[in-house]
Amino acid sequence: MQNQLIVPRRGFSPSEFEARVARAQKIMSTHGFDALLVSAPPNVRYFTGFDSQFWESPTRPWFVVVPVAGEPIAVIPEIGAPEMALTWMKDIRTWPAPVPEDDGLSLLKATLESLPKRFGRIGAEMGREMALRMPVSEFLRLRETIGSSIEDGSPCLWEIRMVKTAAEIEHINYICQIASDAYEALPSQISIGESEREVARKLRIDIARRGADSTPFLPAISGPGGVQQIVCGPHDRALEKGDILFIDTGSTFDGYFCDFDRNYAVGNVSDDAHRVHEALWLATEAGIKAAVPGATTDDVFRTMSKFIEDAGAIGNNVGRLGHGLGLQLTEPPSHRLGDGTVILENMVLTIEPGMEYAPGKMIVHEENIAITRDGPRLLTKRAPRELPVIR
Repeated sequence: MQNQLIVPRRGFSPSEFEARVARAQKIMSTHGFDALLVSAPPNVRYFTGFDSQFWESPTRPWFVVVPVAGEPIAVIPEIGAPEMALTWMKDIRTWPAPVPEDDGLSLLKATLESLPKRFGRIGAEMGREMALRMPVSEFLRLRETIGSSIEDGSPCLWEIRMVKTAAEIEHINYICQIASDAYEALPSQISIGESEREVARKLRIDIARRGADSTPFLPAISGPGGVQQIVCGPHDRALEKGDILFIDTGSTFDGYFCDFDRNYAVGNVSDDAHRVHEALWLATEAGIKAAVPGATTDDVFRTMSKFIEDAGAIGNNVGRLGHGLGLQLTEPPSHRLGDGTVILENMVLTIEPGMEYAPGKMIVHEENIAITRDGPRLLTKRAPRELPVIR
């Protein structure tokens, strides 16, 4: 009898957020910021625990200010105040949004200007894999009128978020286990002749039934011996004998993503497809073992790349062989030459070797790992070495 999967406690304790902010403030100090200004949902959620389906509405901007000393400040529309008050946040400042002529801008400006100035610099979401969730014209107005310099805070924010807490890792592990179990059960639920769209629908339902909150990313793609791409779909194409069915999922639990794929043989597939699947399984194994504290993302790339080259790759349109994972489906760093990120304990990474071995025939493998002081910890259930078969 299998052990029952333990559901992590939803949300995080005030002490968890206090520790996040304390660590963030040390990093901010080394970057020379008096404060970080964040507006994107993942960053707001990271520092406050606040979440809402209302993020789907772009009408109102939301802000959180994290000073280099002291507690964070929420500067938000009145409509969100009751829920924000249920988080650990104490300083909550509101305005009656939407007010297009001044949608929180003067309140935000006053908040930032009230902070002590040590460096004269404020970090904002202006760079790599970040996005401002406010009108650019208003951001520019703020930048022009405030007494401090507002500069790119993305390197600082990623230094903070790339290293996960133990509670974050357990959230990711839980959703990885849910999706792993659903992947294992899938061949018994589908058959040759069903469409990619129907396959994706069944898998999405099963992942939800097992405890996921959402599945915003689930491309299901099929093709003879491999697929042409891995990010679009599903389509109405019916599964045919000789196909490889590729499915990737970014499902969430309490805001945290898994991101890994599985490949299935539809009936009998070519010897070449089996050969490439084996090479990528071995490349994944090597990539996992290479992801240790002190190694770099370049090292992990090179380790996997050797297997891919030896297997006769003619291309790889993905552009990298894995990445970071957390409150977003993809986060820095990237396993690619030139990234140069040093792998640290408590990072969560995907290991994702892939290759095009013939024109229009690509196979990709992906697993999720957490980095411990002793090496990688597999969060997903390892893909079978032999292709599962759909009949």
